[in-house]
This record gives sequence, C-alpha cells and structure tokens, in this order.
Amino acid sequence: MPQFTTLTWEPSARWVRGTKSGTTVVDSKHPVLVRDPDKYVPLYAFPKRDVRVELLRPSARPPGGEPDAGGKEFFDLVVDGVTVENAAWAYPPGELADYIAFEWFLRDGVIDHWYEEDEEIFVTPRDPAHRVDALRSSRHVEVWIDGKLVADSRQSVALFETGHAVRYYVPQEDIRMELFEPTDSRTGCPYKGFASYWSYTGGDTPVTRPDVAWGYPDPTPESGPIKGHLAFYDNVAEYVVDGEKI
Repeated sequence: MPQFTTLTWEPSARWVRGTKSGTTVVDSKHPVLVRDPDKYVPLYAFPKRDVRVELLRPSARPPGGEPDAGGKEFFDLVVDGVTVENAAWAYPPGELADYIAFEWFLRDGVIDHWYEEDEEIFVTPRDPAHRVDALRSSRHVEVWIDGKLVADSRQSVALFETGHAVRYYVPQEDIRMELFEPTDSRTGCPYKGFASYWSYTGGDTPVTRPDVAWGYPDPTPESGPIKGHLAFYDNVAEYVVDGEKI
C-alpha cells in the first residue's frame, strides 16, 4: 500500500550531493522533496542543471517495458563503464518537468553516498513531516516471550515516531541477555541509524525465535537515548507497561 496518495513536493533549503564511484553525479542547492505515490519513501528531485546529465542514458529496459512508464522517462546511470539500470527518471510535463529524481530505497549501487550539507545521510531523505522523539521513561516495562520474563525495567526509552505505535526500548542491563544471541541481520533507518538484531534462544524447549529483538549501537543524534537499548517485535514478545498489556 503506497504511503502517499498524490504527487506533492516542496522546496528544500538543504545542499544535497550524491556521488557514485567517487564521481559527483548531483550537486544541488535547490532540490525539492517529493512525495511520490509510486514510491514508499520521500525522495529528492533536482533541477537538471544540477545533475551530470551526460552520465545518463535513456533506459534500455524501463519499468513495465515502456519508455515513458507511468508518464516518467527513465534513465540508466553510467559511471566509469558501470551501468545502473533505471537509476533516475524525469517527471512528465508539469511543475517537475525540469527535474531529475534518483532511486533511493531498497536498491544498492544507484548512488554510493548522499549528503545533506556536509553530513552523510542513509537509506532515504528525512521527511520534515516525520518526527521521532526518544523520551526517557520511568514506566514499569516488562517483556515476556513464551511465558518467560526476559526484561524488567523502570528506565526504558519510549520512542514516538510519526505513523507508528510507541515502541519501548529497554536497556540491556535490564534484559536477560543470556537468553539471546546476536545475528548478522542489519537494517537501516534514516531517523534512527543502522540496527543490529538478536534471536531468542532461551526457551525451555530448543526453539529459536530469530531476530526478535533489535537495537541501534550508534544511533543518530535525535535518537541518541536508545543507544544500549533493545526493542522487541510484539508479534513474538508481549509488553506489559505499568501492569497493562499493550
């Protein structure tokens, strides 16, 4: 289900740059932040004058097999002899007709590094309409898995994020970490950073529940209070907060 129902955009005052194999592909002080129904996350579009358009070629295999799929004209990106298919597109005639957008989410190798001002950003652009508040809390938080109490804390962090239910992060010192094992799984969030995962292995029967808990070893500044804490998927773990199941 798409996050956005209509194509909207707004000017951004941020200086945005993107590089591929050490080559600057985009360098713009006049980007626009686009919310596109065809994309699950927001993205930037850039005036064509701020894009190395000589690195773009008409797409050899556009999505849907049509050169103007969905009204967009797609381009392959060619840098140092390496071609990235459908890396960018131009919007159809209208207010964004003179802009180029690049694929961001769920694709590796399109643009290697994105920067806002001099700070590298990851996964997707941050939407100013999306807010994250990580608040230290003395609520009594218990976490149960398969009827076993695995965490008990009065010093958790309540993380409130636009569009999501509140998520309680529990300090590892209040978790029975001997019941969990770290895994190689990793995910990224533009608002919190990169997450590491743990599987639950401490049941009375040898049943492993993979990647049931996660934490951010080096969170972004706005989510700094969750460092050293873990949260749990509530389809496996049961939270009890101040005596109330949630």
